[in-house]
Amino acid sequence: MKILIIRFSSIGDIVLTSPVIRCIKNQLANCEVHYLTKNVFKEILVANPHVSKIYSIEKNVSEVIGLLKEEKYDAVIDLHNNIRSRQVSSLLKTRTYRYNKKSFQRFLLTKFKINLLHDHVVDRYFSAVKKLNIINDGKGLEYFIPEKDEIPTSNLPFTHLAGYCVIVVSAKHFTKQIPKEKLEELCLKISIPIILIGGTEDAYIGTELESVDKFKIYNACGKLNINQSASIIKKAKFVITPDTGMMHIAAAFNKRTISIWGSTEKRLGFMPYMTNNTNSVIIENIALSCRPCHKHGLSKCPLGHFKCMLDLDMQKVIDVL
Repeated sequence: MKILIIRFSSIGDIVLTSPVIRCIKNQLANCEVHYLTKNVFKEILVANPHVSKIYSIEKNVSEVIGLLKEEKYDAVIDLHNNIRSRQVSSLLKTRTYRYNKKSFQRFLLTKFKINLLHDHVVDRYFSAVKKLNIINDGKGLEYFIPEKDEIPTSNLPFTHLAGYCVIVVSAKHFTKQIPKEKLEELCLKISIPIILIGGTEDAYIGTELESVDKFKIYNACGKLNINQSASIIKKAKFVITPDTGMMHIAAAFNKRTISIWGSTEKRLGFMPYMTNNTNSVIIENIALSCRPCHKHGLSKCPLGHFKCMLDLDMQKVIDVL
């Protein structure tokens, strides 16, 4: 069989499809797995040994639809379930298995705080392939780093060679981001060496945090690509992160992870997915009735107070460490 999996974005969501990729490849005899995603995220998949071919787009499926038709797929596994992914399966005229996003249940939770969600998004992904007799093997997430992006331990600062903690500075949406004053508090109180990771947009705040203690803190924000950041996480003793794609990469390596949650919530189904759940600790403000306010996060707090992050006690993080 030749299978096309569709998931356009984002980092964490694509990492969360890794168990489905593995199980399809291992449980369907002589199966060839292809993957369709966005150009900016294809690097996540380039080293995955279970994926034979990656197709990617910048904006429109018209960029690759001719090539996809030539592949003559036996089935399409739609793990995005949006207008664009439905357009692909419609144009390919191929039998499609689509995952249930449970949009109505997520709406009830974010708008009315009525929770009818009791599963992880990975379980929802597997429901899409149930008719193909694909079952979850229970081996968790996977992340494969290309050899060229593996960062040798010798490239780390001398002060960090005996071990370090990663702090993920960035998050796509403001209401998921750990506030600067909370990050500064962590940088002051954590006693072991720290590596800060984030995008180019986080380079400035990374420089400011590094100034807290230039011997203890190394600012890698804006200096690494996705796979290089994953390599830094793979070698870490601990990972402190908001609800981001890097959190799921840490889960793929079963790292001791402390995730700090703001406007989103684990009940939405995106908590760290690990084979060893004792490695994951979630820090969140459970006293707020306004959480979760959105399924993905927002550009600002709808109520203007941002208490979900600002009222968190960072000493709880230190106590876990």
